[in-house]
Amino acid sequence: MTASVGAPAERREGREKVTGTARYAADFHSPGRAQAWPVPSRVARGRVTGVDTAAALAVPGVIAVLTHENAPRLAEPDDPTLALLQNERVPHRGWFVALVVAETLEAARAGAAAVRVTYDAEEHDVTLTASHPGVYVPEEANGGHPAVREQGDPDGAFGSSAARVDVAYRVPPLHNHPMEPHTSTARWEDGTLTVHTSSQGTGAVRAVLAGLFGLSRERIVVTAEHVGGGFGSKGTPRPDVVLAAMAARETGRPVTVALPRRYLPAVVGHRAPTLHRLRLGAETDGRLVSLVHEVTTQTSRIKEFVEQAAVPARVMYAAPHSRTVHRVAALDVPSPSWMRAPGEAPGMYALESAMDELAAELGIDPVELRVRNEPDVEPDSGRPFSSRHLVECLREGARRFGWAGRDPRAGFRRDGTLLLGTGVAAATYPVMVGPSTATACARPDGSFLVRINATDIGTGARTVLAQVGADALGVPLERVRIEVGSTELPSAPLAGGSSGTASWGWAVHDACAGLARRLAGQVGPLPGQGLEFRADTTGAADAESEFARHAFGAHFAEVAVDTVTGEVRVGRLLGVYAAGRILNARTARSQFVGGMTMGLGMALTEGSTMDDAFGDFTESDLASYHVPVHADVTAIEAHWVDEEDSHLNPMGSKGIGEIGIVGTAAAIGNAVHHATGVRLRELPLTPDRVLTGLLDRRT
Repeated sequence: MTASVGAPAERREGREKVTGTARYAADFHSPGRAQAWPVPSRVARGRVTGVDTAAALAVPGVIAVLTHENAPRLAEPDDPTLALLQNERVPHRGWFVALVVAETLEAARAGAAAVRVTYDAEEHDVTLTASHPGVYVPEEANGGHPAVREQGDPDGAFGSSAARVDVAYRVPPLHNHPMEPHTSTARWEDGTLTVHTSSQGTGAVRAVLAGLFGLSRERIVVTAEHVGGGFGSKGTPRPDVVLAAMAARETGRPVTVALPRRYLPAVVGHRAPTLHRLRLGAETDGRLVSLVHEVTTQTSRIKEFVEQAAVPARVMYAAPHSRTVHRVAALDVPSPSWMRAPGEAPGMYALESAMDELAAELGIDPVELRVRNEPDVEPDSGRPFSSRHLVECLREGARRFGWAGRDPRAGFRRDGTLLLGTGVAAATYPVMVGPSTATACARPDGSFLVRINATDIGTGARTVLAQVGADALGVPLERVRIEVGSTELPSAPLAGGSSGTASWGWAVHDACAGLARRLAGQVGPLPGQGLEFRADTTGAADAESEFARHAFGAHFAEVAVDTVTGEVRVGRLLGVYAAGRILNARTARSQFVGGMTMGLGMALTEGSTMDDAFGDFTESDLASYHVPVHADVTAIEAHWVDEEDSHLNPMGSKGIGEIGIVGTAAAIGNAVHHATGVRLRELPLTPDRVLTGLLDRRT
C-alpha cells in the first residue's frame, strides 16, 4: 500500500467551500434568530455619562439595546478585553459601549446608528516613541520569554569590533483581517449554551464562557465547523462570542453577532508597532563578536501584551557577546495580541536587514555571511538543535535562484526607468507542541472514524490528520473519516503557533496505532458499535525537551523599483525550508506560499497609522489596509529540504504555517537596497518612501 503521509492529497473540505455548502459561524439558522450590531466608543479615553436608546428602540425590528446599565452581569474575566458592557469606563476608541439586537441585520445596524452616547472624555496618549517616559522593562515578553537576556560584554565587544553596524528599524501596527470576520451565533436552551463561533480553538472559548456566565463546562457546547481564517486574531475568545451569548440570554432568542470589518482593528487584537535598534559587531571575516537587539513596543492600559520581537536574535547566529531587550509603554490604544508569526515576523525583519547592512559594510556575500555565523548549539540556551539545516536552505535556495550570477554592486542594474535588485534573508520559527486526546474507531463496514477537537482554519487539518491516521492504521486514506471542530470531541489545543498538526497528529497517530494493535489481536467480527482506542499525549507532548527545536528557512527576492513612480514590484519570490517531515506536499506548499504572500504584504502594502488626535487606526478596512492580490505575486516558489528529526513527534513534523512569513519582508527590503542603493528602514516600502529615498540619494 502506498503511504498516505507525504502524498499531495486533496483537501477534504475543498468541494464544500467552493460550492458554498461549508457552514461558517453565521450560517447556523435557528427559528427566531436575531442579529446584533455593536456600538463603538468615539472617544479614546474617558467614561460614558449617558446612553439614550429611545431612538434606537423606535427603529422597526429592534428588540433590545444592551448597555452597561442593563446588560447581564459577568464574572471578572482573566482577559480584561472581554469585560464588555460591565461599567462606564472607556479604555480606548472603538471599545464597545452598547449592543443593538434586532430582527434583521439591517435593523440592528440602523438601531446602532440611532444610539446616542455622551462621554466625559479625558486626555489620551497613543503615540509610541523609543524615549516615551512611560517605557518600562516588563518581567517577560509574550510566550513567557524573559524580557532581557545578556551574555558576555556586548557593549565592550561592539566598541572594539573591526566592523560595526548600529541601525534602527520600525515596523508599523499590522492587522490580521481574516476573510471571515469574527462571528458567533449563540443559543440558550434549558440552561445549556450552544455557540457556533469563528475561532481557532473551541475549548478555550468554552472555558472562558463557563467562567463568565458561571456555568459548568458540560453545559456549554462550542463548535467551529469551518473557519475563514484567523492568523492569530481568533486564537482567544473575542467580543463577538461574549456579546452573542449575553444577547441570547437577555432576549431568549438565538443571536448572531458578526463584527463589522471596520471595527476589527480596535477589538480583536493586532500586531503592535515595534521600534528596533540593532548593533552588530564583527571581525573582518564577518564573524559576529557582538549582537544587541533592543525592541520598544506598546500595549494597552488594560492588558499587557509584549511582542517578543528580540527573541529570534537569541536563536539565529553565533555571537559570544549578546543582549536582547524588550521595553513597552502602556498607552490608550486597543490591546495588541497575536498576529501570525508573533515576535519572529518583525524581529527577523530587523535582524536580517541589519545582517544585510553588515554584509555590505564588509563586502561579503550576504549568503556567505550567514553561513559563517552558523552556531553549533542554540546561542541562548546552549542546547543542541534537534535539527538545523539552515545552511542547506541557503545553499539550495541560492542554487535555485541563480544567486551565483548576482552582481553585488547596489544600484547598478537598470532596465529603462526600473532599477533591479535581489535580496536574501534567513528565517526561523520555534517548534511548539501541546498535549491532545483523540479516539480512533474501527467500524464493522471497514471504515475508520477519528475524532479530535482540532480546528481547521483553512490549513487542511482534516486532510493531513486523516493521512496520519491512515498510515498508523495501515489502511487506504479513503477509509479514514475525521471529525473536528467541537467541544463534544476529545479535547485538543487551539490552532496557533504552527503547533496544530504537531500536537493533534501525535494524538491521532497514537490512537490509530493503538487501534491497529488491538485489531491485530481481534478474533471474530467487530461489535456493532465498532472497536475504539483512545490516546492522550499528556506527559509526552508537553515534556521538557533537551533539544532546541526550530524550523528554518531561506528567502530570496527579486524586485524592480520604478524611479518615476516609486513603485516596487516583486518579480520573483523563492523560499526553501527545513521544517521536518512534510506530511502533505500540496497543503504544505499552499501554506508556504501563503506565508510568503503575507510577508510580501508586510514589506510593501500593509500597515496602519494611528491618528493622534482621535486615538484611532485610520486604515480600518480593506479599501485602505491593502493586502496583496494575485497581481502582486507574479512568480512565487516554495521548496523544502528532506529533514529527518526524531526529537519532535511520531511524524517527525514541524509547523509550517508561519515560517513562510518570517524572512520574506527582509529579503524584499534587502532587494530594494540592492536595486537602489538606498536603505529604507521603515515598513511598508510604499512609493512615497521609495521616492523620498531616491531623491535624498541624488541630493
